[in-house]
Amino acid sequence: MTSPTMNYLFQHVAITAGITVRVAVNFMQEQSRTDAGRWFWVYHIRLENGRDEKVQLRTRHWRISDSRGMVNIVDGEGVVGETPFLEPGQTHDYVSGCELTTRHGAMEGHYTFAHDDGTLFEVAIPYFPLAAPEAAEG
Repeated sequence: MTSPTMNYLFQHVAITAGITVRVAVNFMQEQSRTDAGRWFWVYHIRLENGRDEKVQLRTRHWRISDSRGMVNIVDGEGVVGETPFLEPGQTHDYVSGCELTTRHGAMEGHYTFAHDDGTLFEVAIPYFPLAAPEAAEG
């Protein structure tokens, strides 16, 4: 979904091969169950095509870690059920979430994009911390 009306404070940015990935992350107290040891964050990602060619997002690879050192690798097609095409200068926004069993963690990874001719290239997703406020103790 391309949406120029969404205003988020993007705290984390990575640029790879002309593709910019911006991330805004927020702890969601109302969706967390801290008494049960569950903390939930929502993250908004904006992809920006700064290249002079159309590209398509094909896959995602996430490395999600918690403060106990547990690492979860998530690989899959597209993002939130979509494999969007981005024309030069176009953006694509999506929102997703992550639940952890610790108050702190982090996410990072990469997307695989395809050029018009079908060749693939990786685009970095910046590292971003997941940190619940002290008041959100479980």
